[in-house]
Amino acid sequence: MSNLLSHSSNLITFVRVVEAGTFSAAARNAGTTPSAISKSIARLEAELNATLFRRSTRTLSLTPEGQAFFERVAPLLQALDDSADAIRPAGNARGHLRVSMPSELGRLMLTRIHSVFLADHPSIDLDLTLLDHHVDLISEGYDVIYRVGLLSDSSLRARKLARMDMVLVASPGFIDLQGQPDSIEDLRRLPFVRYQLWGRTLPIVFDSGETLLPQGRVGVDSGFALRTAVLGGMGVAYLMRCTVQQDLDQGRLVQLLQKRPLPSLDLHAVHAYGANTPVRVKLFTDFVQREVLNWLPG
Repeated sequence: MSNLLSHSSNLITFVRVVEAGTFSAAARNAGTTPSAISKSIARLEAELNATLFRRSTRTLSLTPEGQAFFERVAPLLQALDDSADAIRPAGNARGHLRVSMPSELGRLMLTRIHSVFLADHPSIDLDLTLLDHHVDLISEGYDVIYRVGLLSDSSLRARKLARMDMVLVASPGFIDLQGQPDSIEDLRRLPFVRYQLWGRTLPIVFDSGETLLPQGRVGVDSGFALRTAVLGGMGVAYLMRCTVQQDLDQGRLVQLLQKRPLPSLDLHAVHAYGANTPVRVKLFTDFVQREVLNWLPG
């Protein structure tokens, strides 16, 4: 093992070839030549006494031995890179950042991510997935995910960023047709655009402890779809206030049952790095927190 570690550049080259798919692409990414890449892989194969790639004039694929080696080496190299990143000064933050956040938070934040965060950190590349349903942070390869509501996996590290106010809203046209509800019982008789998680409609809980299971012909699985549907007059919707505040201010939506408050929900950043959180994750999470707090009432 010590001999292999002394040739760590060969290990890095191997991982980069697998990720790029060809020697030529790996060479372009590394700013070197395909010949140099090929020689590095040959040295590694000699060290291991194993063939890592099947080579032909058109394709390059891993042998079973190469696949097994990659599955062990790639996470180790990533962990080394993350450990170095965790102590790197913020101004030198770099690397690839894979993030998942709720669709409507992403909608509100996307322009600022580009104009502020990425402008301030030119060596960070960002892959942003806008999903409202739960993802598997580890198996799906995310660096950090942002989620609103209760967290289920206590083995992950979570940081609370903000408390998100919730509202019940409908369009003025919908209210003209259906009437303004004055109580939770009135609300039960109105059609909702139902938020669904894994095909199950989630109940709405009020501060008083009363619950309401939304009924309606339309069920969706994202905040983006909920907002679009409620703006279209399809029913009542339960949403984060910040995602519809502009619609409320401009009269496109109306808040319902303002005297029956709803509990706020926590927004968390969740990752699996433990204490050695890469600086790129810390910086992006700090940015997300600042942006969200700016949306909330002072």
